[in-house]
Amino acid sequence: MSTRTEPVVAKPIPEAVSPWRRIAGGLHPLAAAAALVLMLIVLVAILSPFMGTTDPRALAPMQRLKPPSELYWLGTDQFGRDVWSRIVYGARVSLTVGLAVAFASVLIGTLIGVGAGYVRWLDGTVMRVMDGLMSIPGILLAIALVSLSGASMLTVIIAISVPEIPRVVRLVRSIVLSVREEPYVEAAISVGTPLPLLLWRHVLPNCVPPLIVQATYIAASAMLTEAILSFLGAGTPPEIPSWGNMMAEGRTFFPIAPWIVLLPGVALALTILCVNVLGDALRDRLDPKVAKRMGGTQ
Repeated sequence: MSTRTEPVVAKPIPEAVSPWRRIAGGLHPLAAAAALVLMLIVLVAILSPFMGTTDPRALAPMQRLKPPSELYWLGTDQFGRDVWSRIVYGARVSLTVGLAVAFASVLIGTLIGVGAGYVRWLDGTVMRVMDGLMSIPGILLAIALVSLSGASMLTVIIAISVPEIPRVVRLVRSIVLSVREEPYVEAAISVGTPLPLLLWRHVLPNCVPPLIVQATYIAASAMLTEAILSFLGAGTPPEIPSWGNMMAEGRTFFPIAPWIVLLPGVALALTILCVNVLGDALRDRLDPKVAKRMGGTQ
């Protein structure tokens, strides 16, 4: 009696999908629209000299408080300055502050958080310092730093970054505390992997997805804080066309020229909304627990 053996067919190995392709392919339509609007805002800020703008600091007293028209698309302010030009150039200020604060706070917070989470004797001291910084309201700490150092773009970035660092430290520390107990990390230690290589190859990659999400929230918070500081007179110098400065200078003329305050406010709100929506989408795609829960409900 003969027996037939079925040929064994090897199953194709699924192609590895990069994280960026996975994110782009699974974005919610609302998040995709937010990303598109945000890219448009960034493009407008970069190409501001070619967007039908004039010198945002140029004074024209004879053209003060002009309503939106064919000549002045969004009207003029109390000094005759073109509101459209000031909004477009103000996008540079807000985006620069948001990106710089996100980069600085994530970089510094990651270095401190990795040290606090991996070096046991350093953990207690570092976290008590971070708890002390978090007990101070961020806006008050920023106002104090700006008041001591003087108003400038760099001072505002530093003042906003300092209160954000403890949040990043706590996030990274919690990740490192869980990762360092994993079997593959213990195996790497047992074979004598140098500490810098161990952190770079096994610890830091686990921190990247949460840090990307955290960076979006920090950028949105930084843009809002910069506008608040400028509105209170403790932010960027008044001669710099920022959205906060525009709203602060135009609030007196709001009853007769509301566009001076409303239009930069709409630009600020739209930018922050897009950043937050994109951050929520990235969290849903990069957080395995959230992604698994969403996949189970579909």
